Amino acid sequence: MKKLSDNFEKNVQNKNSLTINTEGTSISKATHLDYAIPAAKIAGLSSGESVGMVADNPDQRIQLKLFHSQIQNDHEAIAKEETAYKPIPLINYASPEDVEENYKEIKRHLAALVHLLLTDFFIISVRFYLF
Repeated sequence: MKKLSDNFEKNVQNKNSLTINTEGTSISKATHLDYAIPAAKIAGLSSGESVGMVADNPDQRIQLKLFHSQIQNDHEAIAKEETAYKPIPLINYASPEDVEENYKEIKRHLAALVHLLLTDFFIISVRFYLF
């Protein structure tokens, strides 16, 4: 999460401190840079919440680029809509074995293609070098 937080700009934070003891009272003021969106805030996002930063154009400046938003759903309307859903028809069944075999065949085809490309590149390179 820290890596995500590092992508966002830092803001100048003012810090005021008041200390009272037997010798007197002291007030100190300081400024420091702090993350605009801390890693803890990103880690603590709930489902439907997002934080981010938008980009602007030179001729269309956006003052507030950072955002924290939450999706608000009408759960009753969504539930009503879902009741009207029809199941997706099964067109063709593929067993796990079929999928595995298809995957292996694609890998074989890619290996052959890479071999062919490298062989052609090597032949062209040798011809160029010889002439």
